[in-house]
Amino acid sequence: MSEHGSHLAAEVAGQPDDWAAVLSRTDEARAALPRPGQRVAVIGCGTSWFIAQAYAALREDLGQGPSDAYTASEHRLGRGYDHVVLISRSGTTTEVLSVLDRVRADGTAHVAFVATAGTPLAEQAERTVLLPEVDERSVVQTRFATTTLALLRSSLGQDLAPVIDQARDLLAEDEQRALAALLDAEQITFLGRGWSIGLAHEAALKLRESTQAWAESYPAMDYRHGPISIAGAGRAVWSLGPLPDGLTEQVRATGAHLEHRPIDPMADLVRVHRLCLARARRAGLDPDRPRHLTRSIVLA
Repeated sequence: MSEHGSHLAAEVAGQPDDWAAVLSRTDEARAALPRPGQRVAVIGCGTSWFIAQAYAALREDLGQGPSDAYTASEHRLGRGYDHVVLISRSGTTTEVLSVLDRVRADGTAHVAFVATAGTPLAEQAERTVLLPEVDERSVVQTRFATTTLALLRSSLGQDLAPVIDQARDLLAEDEQRALAALLDAEQITFLGRGWSIGLAHEAALKLRESTQAWAESYPAMDYRHGPISIAGAGRAVWSLGPLPDGLTEQVRATGAHLEHRPIDPMADLVRVHRLCLARARRAGLDPDRPRHLTRSIVLA
C-alpha cells in the first residue's frame, strides 16, 4: 500500500510527471513506429485495445496513413498491413502473443510497447519500446496506458505540454467538489468523438473494473440513436471531447447530469480515474484488486 492509500491512487497521481518524462523518448519511439503513409494495424486487449483505437484514429486523422485498431482475438491482418503496433502492459497476454507469432511468420514489420522486461512479447518482437518506469502494481491499468498514449501522440508531432498542465491542475482540485455530481450517479455513459471514442470506452471500463458500476460508452454522434433512452434523473453523461450540436440540450432535457469540460480528453481521463478511486472508497472496495480480474490473461 502506498502513501496515497492504494497503489492505484499513487499511479493515478503520478501520471502528469510520467507523461512529461516519457517525452524524452519521442525520437526513439518515432524510429520504431510506422513511417508516414504506411498502412498500419494497432493491436491490444482491454485497455490496450482502447489506447490502440485512440492512436489509430489520431494517426489517420493527422494524415499519416490508413490505421486500424483491433482487439487481438478479432484482428483482420489478412487485409494486408505494412506495419503492426502491439500494446501490452504485461507482455504475456495469450492473444497478443498469438498475433506476434502471426506477424513474425508473415515477415510483417512490427513494434511492441511493453511495461515488463523479460517477457515473451518484449523479448521476441522485432522492435520493443520498453516502459518499465510506468509498470503498475495495481491490476487496474492507468499510467502505462496513458503514458504509452502520450508517447504515441508525441511521435505524431502533438504538443503534450498543455495536456500535462491540465492534468496537474485537475489533480489539485478538491475531489468532493469536482466530482460531486458523479459520486452517487446510478449510471454513467461516456461519449467521445474521433480519437477520444477509444478513451470513452476506456473510461467506462475503468469504472466497471474498479467500482462494479453500470457504465457504458458510445461515439457521441451515435448516442441519440438509442442509448440516450436510458438517460434520466440520477444518471450522468460524460463527454470526453467536444459535444455535437444540440446534444447538450437533449441530454439536459432527460434530467441526467451532463459532465463536460473543454479540455484535452486524455487529461479528462485522469478525472475519471479520480472518480473510480472515490467511488471504490465509498463502496469499501479494494481498487488494486478488482473482482474476477488478473494482471494478465494467460490461456492454457
